[in-house]
Amino acid sequence: MVCLLAVWLSSCSNKGVYSGTAVAKREFRGAWVQCVNGQFQGLGTQAMQQNLTQQLDELKKDGVNAIIFQVRPECDALYASPYEPWSRFLTGTQGQAPSPYWDPLAWMVDECHKRGMELHAWINPYRAKTKGTTALANTHISITHPERMFTYDGQYILNPGQPVNRDYICTVVKDIVKRYDIDGLHIDDYFYPYPAAGQVIPDDREFAAYNNGFKNKADWRRDNVNVFIKQLFETIKKEKPWVKFGVSPFGIYRNKKTDPLNGSDTNGTQNYDDLYADVLLWVNNGWIDYCVPQLYWQIGHNLADYKTLITWWNKYASNRHLYIGEDVEKTVKFADVDNPNTNQMAAKFKLHQQLPNVNGSVLWYSRVVVDDKGQYGTMLRKYFWKTPALPPLMKYIDDKTPKAPKHVKVVKMGDGNHVLCWDAPKGKKWGDVVTRFVVYKFAKGEKVNLNDASKIVTITNNTMLTLPYVNGSTKYTYVVTALDRLSNESKGVKATVNL
Repeated sequence: MVCLLAVWLSSCSNKGVYSGTAVAKREFRGAWVQCVNGQFQGLGTQAMQQNLTQQLDELKKDGVNAIIFQVRPECDALYASPYEPWSRFLTGTQGQAPSPYWDPLAWMVDECHKRGMELHAWINPYRAKTKGTTALANTHISITHPERMFTYDGQYILNPGQPVNRDYICTVVKDIVKRYDIDGLHIDDYFYPYPAAGQVIPDDREFAAYNNGFKNKADWRRDNVNVFIKQLFETIKKEKPWVKFGVSPFGIYRNKKTDPLNGSDTNGTQNYDDLYADVLLWVNNGWIDYCVPQLYWQIGHNLADYKTLITWWNKYASNRHLYIGEDVEKTVKFADVDNPNTNQMAAKFKLHQQLPNVNGSVLWYSRVVVDDKGQYGTMLRKYFWKTPALPPLMKYIDDKTPKAPKHVKVVKMGDGNHVLCWDAPKGKKWGDVVTRFVVYKFAKGEKVNLNDASKIVTITNNTMLTLPYVNGSTKYTYVVTALDRLSNESKGVKATVNL
């Protein structure tokens, strides 16, 4: 391991990844925690909580600051839903509540916030049954309203052509946003189903009834999804304006052979033409807050080259935050085209640094990172994400900084420990409410620079921090700032202590 790490560091240095420059203080560093791979199915309450605790602890060490947690994979729920049955991916049987009873989404919100991380609730809007599901609860929408979906390649899909389905999904989302203190609502790439040989989407009846003047069915299908995305965005913002809405589409918008003007130099499935997802329209109209294209290919792929695609998204999708969906296993599987002695992690991070509109990444998927596949997690914590990062600002939602922490002081406890304490400022409106704090540490004589991410000790929702007491002879200055719901940062308040 030591030898391999040395090769990696040498490679990173040679490529100039972050070399000689400060690591970004603001960067979205997400990880998808999926359930459809069965990693939690039938574990039981205690074992699943232990599993998630271990993942969150390791991801925190790796520098991750946002968790995207799958809570609705097939019109079911990994939370206490009044509309949909408990998921089989939680208990093993759809409709069966967990025992001992708990609410995974509520638990995850609390656990992520304890660690200074955001929690984004991830739903699959249209999918009602995956291929592997063989038994459905009596309360499942496919049983109570079979007329509202179609079958396709072994799946059940809520028909996007029926307006009632848009309303239904928005009702489900409104409930999540209202009852849970989530930071974001996230959907992935499942709109109209991926094309399957010999399969036809059975929506002639809906096209006849709800075409809204469209003559071309493809344009009508795209409009169905567009209307849904806009409605979902408005539903979220009406309930809680600060909750971020993100979409993770397939990695190709259109191929150049289909769209010579705006397409990418690729050959593969297309969002616009095959999934009826006009992602750029959503970005440019401000109907989403962030976009995470799934660039799950390697640099040098003959049909969908990673470098070609990340450059394309950087150019065309800059009107809203752009984060890159990274496949960890494939990244560590393939050799760097310029340095065959190592994999492609360093080269991909270098592209992130070079492209000005790339504001972060989301890792597919959490368990692989935690298991340190190809030393990906090791490299995050030792090099690429060594210092903590705050999420990027979304000034178009809220650009006002909160009030600073109050009564910042160091208290010597009876056991000899020194504790840095402070009080949260009060906020009247949602944009004034403080949710987390940032603690910085500076050595004696060192200039206080809050733009230096390497000086961040922790990002926390606590109002105290036990300091690493040494011998009382070295003086340090600690600075505490406050963050609001959109991570706007207050002015810093200093406290000096000998440690």
